[in-house]
Amino acid sequence: MNKPLLAALSAVATIGLGATPALAAPHSSAPRTTAPHTAKAAAVTVDFAGTVSLSNCSGSVIRFPGSADTDPALVLTNGHCLETGMPSAGQVITGQSSSRTFGLLNSAGTKIATLRANQIVYSTMTDTDVTIYRTTTTYAAIKSSYGISPLTVQDSHPVAGTAIKVVSGYWKRIYSCNIDGFVYRLKEGDWTFKDSVRYTSACNTIGGTSGSPVIDATTGKVVAVNNTGNEDGGRCTVNNPCEVDASGNVTVRQGINYAQQTYNIPACFTTGNRLNLSAAGCTLPKP
Repeated sequence: MNKPLLAALSAVATIGLGATPALAAPHSSAPRTTAPHTAKAAAVTVDFAGTVSLSNCSGSVIRFPGSADTDPALVLTNGHCLETGMPSAGQVITGQSSSRTFGLLNSAGTKIATLRANQIVYSTMTDTDVTIYRTTTTYAAIKSSYGISPLTVQDSHPVAGTAIKVVSGYWKRIYSCNIDGFVYRLKEGDWTFKDSVRYTSACNTIGGTSGSPVIDATTGKVVAVNNTGNEDGGRCTVNNPCEVDASGNVTVRQGINYAQQTYNIPACFTTGNRLNLSAAGCTLPKP
């Protein structure tokens, strides 16, 4: 995983992408798509505005297509970046109190404010690797005070070949590459991730980039959250995830990094940015 930079997690944190380990079977290199990109669409400017720095990871202020400006602002990062330690395989955490702080960045990557959480809305390393925090402020208040808008999470499956940017608020660094394909299962230690994004080699993310938003360079929307990579060529171990296809065949790609898709998250949130794991279309793992 792209380990978080925490002494307590040093065994995991110093490796690769700043994410925690996860095991899953990779998809075949053939992309699974929803709708094809329109050709020659004008790219948007992708910078640090709306991203955040954590004590050990990266993250972003996010909204969903149905969110309102008056809703409490949410912050997205990895499950393995959770301040209480990495969730175990099969564990799902919801509604847990938190007072974690986040450094809000402007377009240049300068910290302009500190946001504070009051709840861990959702966190897991089962099937995916995400933590979503609720903050004590609203999107409207952040916009009014600091001129920063949240990043919108795309609610449809991304497409292989898409140009992307991995934006690390921890390192103030932006990686540019493409979605190489999707992994049926990505297996790392005790963890397994489903339908993971595989980057082309140019996104050589490192420890501390865990939780970075993966942004479609054309639409500016979040399509995944950066989380891990194979550092040493190991097979299905922590910091050395392996790809597993639907037939059980294992592939190891040393030096290649991965992210977890986020298109399935919006369906699990209703009015007021409230989590509803029983909502129609919600496929996130449940406690």
